Amino acid sequence: MNRTLVLIKPQAVDRGLTGKIVSRYEEKGLKIIALKMCVANDELLAKHYEEHVEKSFYSELLKAMQQGPVIAMVLGGSDAVTAARVLNGATDPVKAAPGTIRGDFGLEMENNVVHASDSIQSAMREIKLWFPDVQ
Repeated sequence: MNRTLVLIKPQAVDRGLTGKIVSRYEEKGLKIIALKMCVANDELLAKHYEEHVEKSFYSELLKAMQQGPVIAMVLGGSDAVTAARVLNGATDPVKAAPGTIRGDFGLEMENNVVHASDSIQSAMREIKLWFPDVQ
């Protein structure tokens, strides 16, 4: 079993999609190990998105992630990282397949509804940022 971090972004929380999105992961067989709602601060987001700091969309990404509360989850299961990313679908919601979270609930790249760690190493780093007390 491995773990991954999933974030339900503020726009999805605002639209009342939290329950629908969480149920997709649970129906797949992923187990919720930790879950919280929080408003992400500048420091946390800067650390979380440090690999994007030089990219043109960085400031807009941070702004979008601070529009309201985020649901942060640690999910566990067999190949949890891959399972969550497949459920999420392509980063660009317009290109995401129907039946994926982004394909069903997203329309714009700036509002792609969810984030999931892209590797086991990223998951370990991101989980420590968002859930420092989770072992």
